[in-house]
Amino acid sequence: MNKLRSFLALFYVAIASLILVPGCASSRTKASTGEFIDDSVVTAKVKAALVRNDSTPGTAIKVETFKGVVQLSGFVDTAAQKAEASAVAGKVEGVKEVLNDIKVK
Repeated sequence: MNKLRSFLALFYVAIASLILVPGCASSRTKASTGEFIDDSVVTAKVKAALVRNDSTPGTAIKVETFKGVVQLSGFVDTAAQKAEASAVAGKVEGVKEVLNDIKVK
């Protein structure tokens, strides 16, 4: 009877692992739950840094993060503002790379 209980317990753990683990794993195009949370924090920090910076129109710049890579988009008035946005974003902790898709009006 103990062998049967052990087998069933192991069986249920194996089934649960097959069901739950793939949902948490990341892939090239999908972030894990932890990565998603980390990316959300990085996005918030970058957005806050852009809003605090007097040289960038932070509210006009959209920020998205995927696995530490920050993508900036939106419209600014000058090339200097575009460059400053990249510099500001690049200094934020957790940013691995900045992709600057901001357009100058």
